[in-house]
Formats: sequence, structure tokens, C-alpha cells
Amino acid sequence: MKIAPFAPLEPAFYREVVRRALAEDLGWGDVTTEGTVSSDLRGRGRLLAREPCVVAGLDVAAEAFRQLDPNAKSTWYVSEGASVGAGALLGDVIGRAGALLTAERTALNFLQRLCGIATLTRCYVEAAGGRTIVLDTRKTAPTLRALDKYAVRAGGGVNHRLALDDGILIKDNHIAVAGGVRNAVKRMKDAGQDMPIEVEVKTLDELEAALDAGADRILADNMDIDTLREVVRRARGRARVEISGGVTLGRVPELASLGAEFISVGAITHSAHAIDLSFTIEPSED
Repeated sequence: MKIAPFAPLEPAFYREVVRRALAEDLGWGDVTTEGTVSSDLRGRGRLLAREPCVVAGLDVAAEAFRQLDPNAKSTWYVSEGASVGAGALLGDVIGRAGALLTAERTALNFLQRLCGIATLTRCYVEAAGGRTIVLDTRKTAPTLRALDKYAVRAGGGVNHRLALDDGILIKDNHIAVAGGVRNAVKRMKDAGQDMPIEVEVKTLDELEAALDAGADRILADNMDIDTLREVVRRARGRARVEISGGVTLGRVPELASLGAEFISVGAITHSAHAIDLSFTIEPSED
């Protein structure tokens, strides 16, 4: 886990996935647009939010239009991470009308998903009230992890592991195969990886084993509130605590009051609803 200032996503992280998404949608060609719209007609598209949301993914949407029309120009009136209301004008895109029509669905698919993740993340962050850090998980859409985790950052959350090489997390199956918590932690220490060791625990006995073995961080999984309170008490000064499992939005204020450093939420990436956006296109002289 790396806490870094929110910054724009490098195009290298999304250029290829946008290309593949366009190819998937385009097939052998957009027969409707090619049959109804002159190839030299220019158009202006207006992107609006139909419901309140946190904005994320404008540059990804712009990339979709630009790949079909390198001269397409996107002008955004809001910033990434901004909260906007229903009816807000997010931006204009000017270019070949045919390219705008063909890329529209792909651009919106990315933008609706990323805005949805950012919006739900912001809800969890606000519910936590600054008392704990809201983390994401690896429960992201295949091939879209960089985008999904970017949207989490836009919403004010913090990324956990970007990939399996990005941090140590000894989970229940590792423990079962390694022969117990102590054996798993010992083997991890012997491996010599220069990273904090996090261990998933489901009981207080596993907690004690992890702490005695020298775990740097505890992932308290699917525990009731009283057990979580005890985990935080016992780990204080020995290891940092991450609460995970069954973390609904309604539970966040109570969980955040326990004193754990982190709460991790899979739902912010795997269950965020797509934000309702509209993209209307009309002929343009520009």
C-alpha cells in the first residue's frame, strides 16, 4: 500500500485498454453511422451528469474519441475528483461527427464506471469522517485494475495492493497450506522480502499467533464489533489493524470509531453502480 497525492493517470495505463474496447464495439465497422452520417461532417458532443456524482475518467473518455479522430478536441469544465450535481455540464468534445458517434458508447462505459467507483468511494470516506483510512481491494474488473484503482483515489480512498508483487498479505489459504499462522509468518520472514507482513485473522487465537510471530499488520476479517474492539486493543503498539469483511456503508461510522488504522471495502470497485451520464451530439461548424 502506497499513499500518494492524487494525480492524473498516465495514458500508458489506459491507451491499450481503450483501443481494445473500441475494437470490441466496432467489429467490422459502424454500419449505422457510416450509412447515415457524411464522413466530413463535424460535430459537437456535450457530456452531462444526470445524477450527482464524483467525476473520474475524463481523460479516458477523451482517449476513446481521440483514437477514432486524432484531431478531436475535448474541453472539460470540471476537475477529476470534483463533486457535481445532476445536470452539471462536464465538457464538450468537437471532432468528426462519425467518430463521436462511434466512440460514444465506449467513452461512456468507461466514464460511467469510473464515476460510479469514485462516487461510492467518496461516500465511504465521508462516513469514516477522517478517523480511519478507506482502502480498496483487488476485487476489480479484469484488465481494468489501474482504472478502477485510479477512480478510488479520485474518490478520496487509498489503494491497497495494486498487484500480488506490491505487498505481502498472508490469507487463510496461505495459512492452511503453510501449516498455521506461525509457520506462514516464519517462512515469509525467511523469504527476505523487504515489505511489511500483513496477516489475515478470523479469531483472537489467530491474532495472538500473528502478533507473537511478528506480523506488522493484522487484517481482521468478518468479526463482530466486540471482537474487533478487542483486536484493536491487543494489537495497539504491536501491529496496525485493517478491518475487512462485511463493511457496509451503514457500519462505517461505528467501525471507524474503534481505532483501527484502515478499513478495506471490496464493494467500492465490484459493486459501484454506473453513473447516469448523457452525451448529446449535434452538427458543428467548429
